[in-house]
Order: sequence, then structure tokens, then C-alpha cells
Amino acid sequence: MKKTVTSRYDVAEHLRSPEEMAAYLEACFEDENMDAAFIAKAIGDIARARGMSQVARDTGLSRESLYKTFSGERNPRFDTILKVIRALGLELHAKAAHATGTTV
Repeated sequence: MKKTVTSRYDVAEHLRSPEEMAAYLEACFEDENMDAAFIAKAIGDIARARGMSQVARDTGLSRESLYKTFSGERNPRFDTILKVIRALGLELHAKAAHATGTTV
């Protein structure tokens, strides 16, 4: 019987276009259990897909610090998030949440 070989799933291997990257980040924002570390990890996944060395050059930050910052084990500073988002060619947008039972 042949043994089944498994490997760890890496979402970065499947994020090929800016549209796929944006859709992935948007889906992470919509997760009900979302927290800062979860979003940081998603941004790190996108940065790895784009190429961490290129992101480091574009932001002026070191590649090693980017890996650590976006590992999902830290909460990065917002200015770092903005630098990386811009370097990835993405934009952040806000929209009003639809609250039920409230009036303005």
C-alpha cells in the first residue's frame, strides 16, 4: 500500500493576483472571530505571496522584521500595516455596519 504524503497548506501559494489578495483580506475582515493577530497573519500571507523581499524594499523595513511582525503572534503598529498595505497595492476602506434595532 502506498503511503499518503501530506504537506502543510500555505494560502500564499494560491494568491496569484491583486484581486485574489484583496478578496482574501476582505474575507478575513468578515470572519466573526477576527482579531488583530488574525488580520496581521492574513497580511503576512499576502506579503509572502507577493514576495517578502520586494515588500521589504518597498516599505523600507527589513524582511526579517516583516516576517515576525506578520506572523500572527504579534499585533503590528498601524503605521506598519499601512506601509505594507500600500506596498502590496491594496487599499483599506470603511463602511457603516448594519446595526439592527438602532436609530440615528
